Amino acid sequence: MTRTSDLMQLLGLARRAGALAPGTEAVRQAVRGGEARVVLFASDASPVQLEKIERTLKDRSIPRARVGNRETLGAAVGLAPLAAVAVTNASLAKQVVAELGDLLVDDSVAVER
Repeated sequence: MTRTSDLMQLLGLARRAGALAPGTEAVRQAVRGGEARVVLFASDASPVQLEKIERTLKDRSIPRARVGNRETLGAAVGLAPLAAVAVTNASLAKQVVAELGDLLVDDSVAVER
């Protein structure tokens, strides 16, 4: 399996476990609520949507990366195309961070809190 397919399987698992915040507003709420452990953006997400999330992430040490496109991200979690998702479970987030490797924007952050 490839890194991308392993990552998408982890996201599907996170959704089934109730440990995923799908979509721009859900991601922003998870970040504001201190629940987001890692945030993933679709590579073709709207700059407006990305800016909303980036403003919310400002001054917060939450790992983040761009992965796949909106269609792929949504399909991985069984939903319509998504601009972003946040993993809220520390254990699953740790696995996601391990899969992301060099794609991670902020890898100096510990995912466990």
